[in-house]
Amino acid sequence: MITNPVIPTTGTGTSTSGASATSGSSTDPAAAQDRFLKLLVAQLNNQDPMNPMDNAEMTSQMAQINTVVGINALNSTMETMSSQFTAMQVLQGTSMIGRTVLSEGNALGTPVEKISTAAFDLNGSAASVDVKITTASGTVVDTVSMGTLEAGRHYFAWDSSKYTGDVSGLRFEVVAANGAAKVASTTLSPNMVVATSTTDGALTLELENGESLAYNKVKAVF
Repeated sequence: MITNPVIPTTGTGTSTSGASATSGSSTDPAAAQDRFLKLLVAQLNNQDPMNPMDNAEMTSQMAQINTVVGINALNSTMETMSSQFTAMQVLQGTSMIGRTVLSEGNALGTPVEKISTAAFDLNGSAASVDVKITTASGTVVDTVSMGTLEAGRHYFAWDSSKYTGDVSGLRFEVVAANGAAKVASTTLSPNMVVATSTTDGALTLELENGESLAYNKVKAVF
């Protein structure tokens, strides 16, 4: 930066316009560079002839202001690229509309011809696995016995034709065990994508159940 530049004090026009430029465009890179050059010229014009400014110091100051201007230009370019990338994400995300995605949750999928589906990830192999269909309050309305299963992802289907209540409010839970030892699992709920958007620059899927799902939370697409 400029070290103690000497500004002429004769006349008021120069100092008034300088103050106005400083307050009006303090964040404008081009204006900052212009002010720097004006101060540098003023310093050169008013330097002590017996002790002139060192050439290396002047070169260093010019390099610093050029670096600042270059960084500001780079930041502006990156902001433009970020906006374009976000718009491209939304456009690409439209291919997800109408598709069904799996994400963590315990709601049954929308029935198709009275058949509701969902999935779960089993942390380890289990000698017995039961999927309990429950109401939102936890009342068990049916059980799907799946027998012995290996670790990994498993899908199941449940026939709701005999259920007279509101199927859309049903949930499910997985009970897996090896004898008395329980086996942990993660329930996965299917939902259709009806729209896409962005949140903080990240692609977000709008689901048929009214919820929003971050794209990186999707476990599977089908």
